[in-house]
Amino acid sequence: MAETLTTTALTLKDIARQAGVSLATVDRVLHNRPGVRPDTVRRVKEAIERNAFQPHVAAAELARGRARRFAFVMPSGPNPFMQQIEAYLGEMSAWLSSRRLSVEMVATDVFDPSVLAASLEGLSDDYDGIAVVALDHPGVRAAIDDLVDAGTKVVTLVSDVPSSRRHHYIGIDNIAAGRTAGALVGRLVGQRSGKVAIIAGSQGLRDHAERIFGFIQVMASEFPGLSVLPVLEGRDEDARSEQVLARLLGRHADIVGLYNVGAGTQGVANALSEKALSDAGRDRQVVFVGHDVTALTRRLLLQGLMDAAISQNPGHEARAAVRVLLALARGEPILREQEKIRIDIVMRDNLP
Repeated sequence: MAETLTTTALTLKDIARQAGVSLATVDRVLHNRPGVRPDTVRRVKEAIERNAFQPHVAAAELARGRARRFAFVMPSGPNPFMQQIEAYLGEMSAWLSSRRLSVEMVATDVFDPSVLAASLEGLSDDYDGIAVVALDHPGVRAAIDDLVDAGTKVVTLVSDVPSSRRHHYIGIDNIAAGRTAGALVGRLVGQRSGKVAIIAGSQGLRDHAERIFGFIQVMASEFPGLSVLPVLEGRDEDARSEQVLARLLGRHADIVGLYNVGAGTQGVANALSEKALSDAGRDRQVVFVGHDVTALTRRLLLQGLMDAAISQNPGHEARAAVRVLLALARGEPILREQEKIRIDIVMRDNLP
């Protein structure tokens, strides 16, 4: 079921409109100033109570005299899932504008810790809040901690750095996602024995490392007839992922399963295509499980080349990141159940 955007953050202007009075009148009521008729005071207070309005927060925002600025530090390059998150943020423009918020995209190489850390360091005084697809590395942790120390609200998005002082993580339980992928590969392979390949973007990304950990856990404990090969890294790039997987398929004729941990899906699909399998001397289909529902994975699922996708809702992640940053900036509680990102299993027969 699609996650619904909740727009409960009202302004003083909203209260004034509902009460049928001016903004100045609302301000007089909030500060108990004289000159307001009792009936008007009653209407204003009823509007405040009806909406569970927090006047001290709204008044503070009005006094700031400027919009809040958030930055989303995202991977450079054509990652379809990350592009979906950016697209959903674009669709939020009216919602953001009504709350005097602006969101800016900062593209960087999240696979290079020095580049990512430098990108974060360059944002130190410019933004009220930052959401970052983060690499779990000492330099990146230090950059996040410096931002927090300077008063910037920081949330990690999709990939976490739990040892940093970031305020919140927006994303799925990646160990559980990896375990889910392992259970799918093992059960879909069935009674066959053989080897299982893993293609990751980078094991330095916390989400990829945790998914691999969960996947190997299930393989080792539940499917002893399947042997997991060493992890290969494709940096979420199609060409590199195709190259490393094609070489692996050529060396191991008994690969029966594949887990693609991140992006680079087109390259993986190319290597798994009928011609590639024929060239490798293989006559059995490789069970292929990956992540996210995009135009590409949808097509691969329909073609039968891909067996299942572990899905997370990019629209929910975009909205949750903004809502959490706004709550942190306002000093309001985070609605954790609302912002919890769910893991879905999508196959050809239940494509949304």
